[in-house]
Amino acid sequence: MHSRQSLELRQQQQLALTPQLQQSIRFLQLSAHDLELEVARALQENPLLERGDEYDIDADAAVASLPLAAVEDRWMATGSSARMAGDDDDAQRPESPLPLTLQDHLQEQLRLTRAGERDCALVGVLIEELDDSGYLATPLHEIHAMLPESLGVDMQELAAALKLLQSFDPPGVGARTLSECLLLQLAVRAAEQAGNGDAQVYDCAREVAAHHLPVLATGNLNRLRDILGVPMPVLRSAHALLLGLEPRPARNWAGEPADYVTPDVVVRKSGGRWVAHLNPAVVPKVRINAVYESLLAQSQPAPQLQAQLQQAQGLVKSVNQRFVTLIRVAQAIVDQQTGYFEQGAAAMRPMVLRDIALQLGMHESTVSRATRQKYAQTPWGVIELKDFFSSALQTDDGEATSATAVRSLIARLVAEEPPHKPLSDAKIADMLAAQGVTIARRTVAKYREAAGIEPAIMRKARAALDAG
Repeated sequence: MHSRQSLELRQQQQLALTPQLQQSIRFLQLSAHDLELEVARALQENPLLERGDEYDIDADAAVASLPLAAVEDRWMATGSSARMAGDDDDAQRPESPLPLTLQDHLQEQLRLTRAGERDCALVGVLIEELDDSGYLATPLHEIHAMLPESLGVDMQELAAALKLLQSFDPPGVGARTLSECLLLQLAVRAAEQAGNGDAQVYDCAREVAAHHLPVLATGNLNRLRDILGVPMPVLRSAHALLLGLEPRPARNWAGEPADYVTPDVVVRKSGGRWVAHLNPAVVPKVRINAVYESLLAQSQPAPQLQAQLQQAQGLVKSVNQRFVTLIRVAQAIVDQQTGYFEQGAAAMRPMVLRDIALQLGMHESTVSRATRQKYAQTPWGVIELKDFFSSALQTDDGEATSATAVRSLIARLVAEEPPHKPLSDAKIADMLAAQGVTIARRTVAKYREAAGIEPAIMRKARAALDAG
């Protein structure tokens, strides 16, 4: 068998992910805050970069095809938007204060007690086991089992430490169940009243909190009255007393401190057309130092300086390209969703990533990166760009409506329902069908849950309790 060798020419196209392209892709998917952190890190590492009022790379050619008439959208070529923002403190994000945690609050109270060192150590262990709501989620016997045997801690000592913890502010902290939490708060209320309150009401409230919370949750006060054997006025007063308690004692300490969402795009109506404008506050002010760049151009720089110059030029170009792509995608979304800006969420039309990608000649992944964690200031509030995309639901007239619009319709129907006769999911589906929107009951339930709306039975119980 003979082998034969030959030479031939082949022509093919191949996309190479150069470091510059990889950086542009990464910058596009960053949020405004993450981009600012990335630019700050680059400013520290590269001496050729500096803060400035405008960019060195001309982006006029990149945005020439955009149908945008607003002057501020030419910031990339002139830096006018950056100068509009100036050095005003309003364009900067305020620093978040260090919050006082629940653990800090409890430890401070513990230091003010006369408890011994051993008791303080046990209370400290329990404090660390509290969840975000202020409950002791770990059973006491499990905590006891985790303690070293060499300490010789018995359950009575641990129970005494828990009792000390439950005497701290906020009332109800350290409770293991909702029932125990309410009982702890009732004890504090009763001590504060010191005989001024109605003892029968407090006794009724304690009985409900201890044994009958599931019945109370149904909203059937008549059944609860029959179980307890108390007059309805007493039961209603006890119910009002329970409503005044806090089911989550650590609510004021739970979660992270509030943060600000700075919109990347501001949508305004100009000349009868909705136009997307870049928010100058999110545009990093970075440029290449002109003196260093001039010196390097006049001499043969060292390889390290040449590499830093290329990195600086690549970063500025990537930042510019990010905002070019962002404003193009944002304007295309605005053009597609004009009804939303005019009428609100109920007029949101169905749209997928492919629609914008085909319109702009981009890949769907590029549109996805340009809309993730990017926000727009609209007449209806700040909304993430990705929320403009939703699936389509067919209507009787052959048209399509978006899932976002349907969720808005469901929320409106629930808001307008009679309090004592809430709409079931099936009834909501029938009412939507009467408006031409064909939707299954299970889909209604899914959209209702996504909107944070309780089932009909829970809404009815809540209305009954409020009326009582």
